Amino acid sequence: MDLVIARIGRARGLGGDVSVELRTDIPEERFVVGAVLQTDPPGAGPLTLTAAQHDSGPWFLRFAEATSREAAEGLRGVLLVVEQDESDEEDAWYPHELIGLRAERPTGEVVGTVSGVEHPPAHDLLVIREPGGTTALIPFVAAMVPVVDVAGGRVVVDPPFGLLAGEDPDATD
Repeated sequence: MDLVIARIGRARGLGGDVSVELRTDIPEERFVVGAVLQTDPPGAGPLTLTAAQHDSGPWFLRFAEATSREAAEGLRGVLLVVEQDESDEEDAWYPHELIGLRAERPTGEVVGTVSGVEHPPAHDLLVIREPGGTTALIPFVAAMVPVVDVAGGRVVVDPPFGLLAGEDPDATD
């Protein structure tokens, strides 16, 4: 399974440098000069890394296949990917491990299926496709997703009332 490690952003300077939006916790291991990175779409690569730099901020990369600003701008939006089957860290999962898992409440009530993972700046969000076809975004934090059981095919979600479409916050008993 291809794992996205970065998304190429805007060009910087005239020599082909590009900024990248990281999707990996180990950029120092992934972005080593000489590394050949696969791309999505595949036709944009593979790309051979010739320089990587960062100063406590964004990462900037340069590739042998893009030596001008124009060529670098042509890579904007391309995803850098590596082949990875499953996470070897405890309490860490790749999106492809989560997609398709049954989402249920702590009581066992099924509320949907994990259909994706979004990566906004604050924290990841599980995308839950509910039985009625609506989509709910659940913050992927331990308080709201206390159990991830990949082998058992499920995640337990405990979001605040009203976050799922089937809940009406104005209803009274």
